[in-house]
Amino acid sequence: MGLFDRVFRGSAEMYQKAEEELAKVIAELGEDAQMQMPDTAYFLSCIYAYLGKKVTKLSELRDALAEIKGKMTTNYRTTDVFSSGIGTAMAAEVIEATKYARTPTPYEGTVYHGHFSDAEVRELGVPLVTQDIPGFVVVIGPAPSTEEAVNLIKGYQTRGIFVFLIGGVIDQAVEAGLSMGFPVRVVPVGQEIWSVGHIISLVERAAMIFGAVQPGDWEAFNEYSMARIFAFVNAYKPVADIVVACGGGAIAMGFPVITNDTDDMWRVPKSLIIQEDTEDFIETSLEARDIKIKITNIDIPVAFSTAFEGEIIRKADMRVDINGARFDCFEWVRSQEAKDIEDHQIIVDGPDIADIEPGGSMSLGVIVDVAGKNMQPDFEPVFERKFHNFLNCIEGVMHTGQRDMIRIRISNTAFEAGFSIRHIGEVLYAKVKSEYDTVVDKCQVTLVTDKAKLKELRAEANKTYDKRDLRLRAMTDENVEVFYNCILCQSFSPAHVCIVTPERLGLCGAVSWLDAKATNELDPNGPCQVVTKKRVIDERVGAFEDVNEAVQKYSHGALQQVTLYSILEDPMTSCGCFECICGIEPISNGVSIVNREHTGVTPLGMTFSEMASMTGGGVQTPGFMGHGKHFIASKKFLKAEGGVARIVWMPKALKETVRERLNESAKELYGIDDFCDRIADEDSVTDDPEALLAFLTEKEHPVLAMEPLL
Repeated sequence: MGLFDRVFRGSAEMYQKAEEELAKVIAELGEDAQMQMPDTAYFLSCIYAYLGKKVTKLSELRDALAEIKGKMTTNYRTTDVFSSGIGTAMAAEVIEATKYARTPTPYEGTVYHGHFSDAEVRELGVPLVTQDIPGFVVVIGPAPSTEEAVNLIKGYQTRGIFVFLIGGVIDQAVEAGLSMGFPVRVVPVGQEIWSVGHIISLVERAAMIFGAVQPGDWEAFNEYSMARIFAFVNAYKPVADIVVACGGGAIAMGFPVITNDTDDMWRVPKSLIIQEDTEDFIETSLEARDIKIKITNIDIPVAFSTAFEGEIIRKADMRVDINGARFDCFEWVRSQEAKDIEDHQIIVDGPDIADIEPGGSMSLGVIVDVAGKNMQPDFEPVFERKFHNFLNCIEGVMHTGQRDMIRIRISNTAFEAGFSIRHIGEVLYAKVKSEYDTVVDKCQVTLVTDKAKLKELRAEANKTYDKRDLRLRAMTDENVEVFYNCILCQSFSPAHVCIVTPERLGLCGAVSWLDAKATNELDPNGPCQVVTKKRVIDERVGAFEDVNEAVQKYSHGALQQVTLYSILEDPMTSCGCFECICGIEPISNGVSIVNREHTGVTPLGMTFSEMASMTGGGVQTPGFMGHGKHFIASKKFLKAEGGVARIVWMPKALKETVRERLNESAKELYGIDDFCDRIADEDSVTDDPEALLAFLTEKEHPVLAMEPLL
């Protein structure tokens, strides 16, 4: 029974540490001191999830710790090992919580990340369901050498696996100069093993946010994590008892533990795996969690992985800057006849990176010509939007913008590895051919860097963009024959179904009607299916019999009916990864909108996280609605309640993002000029409804003359 003993000893050790730290902080601050983790609506998430307890002050944390003790049973049964393991994770959360009781930023000035915000949890939603992040690994170290630590981390990174680091492996990563942080999906969580509580907190919030798992439902949380969160642990020897106890919790949640420690360990297939050759940790781990990695071979001298999508290239690290705001730059996809292009021809017309002074700037026009019997002009902008994702997957390359307002930075490291302009073409060729193989038979890439040729080419590209825009602006929900559903997020939110229309994109902001149309034609059995709209129930709220039948079918009976244009009557559900959420603000008779990036309080008295906790997981919550940023300016936004004139508050940054189109919509619908100037933001109003009402009165906001919402 050596393994069981190790779990029980480790659980007792973690509990004792939690008890000691809690006693210290209560002695310092008093038992009535407030206890809140920053930027979350889920309290202490592990305790909230498993015990159903909302911890808001230290006395409640003390009471919760007593309950945790009761979960640390020591009978020699597997169920007791699992119960003690989960108890160990909760005790770890208690230890970390005591740090946040003293200050909301205990890890400031260190390399450690600590607590994950709700916004970070939600940010993982889309890449998880698209398999851009195929899984998570928790690495507990140090590794046998710094070199092996680097190989392991970069090995996972190039496979798209999100990497959490705990312990001495962080020191090894720092020593090697590895880029770390949430954006590059390598996160140094903390030095001590109890920092694992932050990782378990992230997992449990994912279950509540995306899966609508209810607090206190112990079995449901473990079932959700086992079935939907593809995670595993790598633990280098010597593995302390306290780590073994945490491993018991990981296995209870469905996360295999792979270790090279043989001290009182035994193999449990798919759960506890002894792999003495640590250089085989990656393949052993992926096999244990049945993760299949699809690798596209691309002929470039640097790594290519979704893990690099968030990489920032600072000016000091930049070899060359391609800036569409200063020079003629663009990205343009053109449909061609097969006879007119040569497959896999990469043409570079003009100077290359090596010809530019280090740290200097250059122009770039990207022309991707495609041909295929099933290719349609409607797919061209879909392909172009994906270039942002494709190029950001290149290690040492940062891409922003689209069309003729792109910006690309290439790092010194990438250039020194041999990266050239041609390699941008290799990436675009490989990804277009692999991702759109059902419609693209031939692909040719031309990369123009000759400034003398780019002005005319950019003007030609803009003519194409303008034609597309005219067509898109004329495209309304009324003049298309079908809508589409999107169930991509059902891998995490089983009851959620998006209905995507020309005037209402998916709430994640990533799926427009054209995207859904293209997805359906590229993969007829995939996540986007045709939804007819022939049987209208109520055009005002956007209710259709056939849409209801579709949501009943694709939600497996969890939903019976939805409206597309109302926040009050059967609003469309949310998975949890929405870009924005709006909620009714009763004093002003309007709605406040907040985006995921904004951390401040809204006039509803709630933050984004608190508002977002009101919906998600496929649950309908009248009065709250998750949505994409660009839906805000749509003429169908809250159409049933009077439209965009109901918008009374949004963060300044979000307002600037949608200003031009929102002003256009307000002008067309109500004859109002500069409508955005009548919308309050955090500079004028924070959480005071009366101040909001005064602002709206001063600005003569149209909401004041509208019918009451409630």
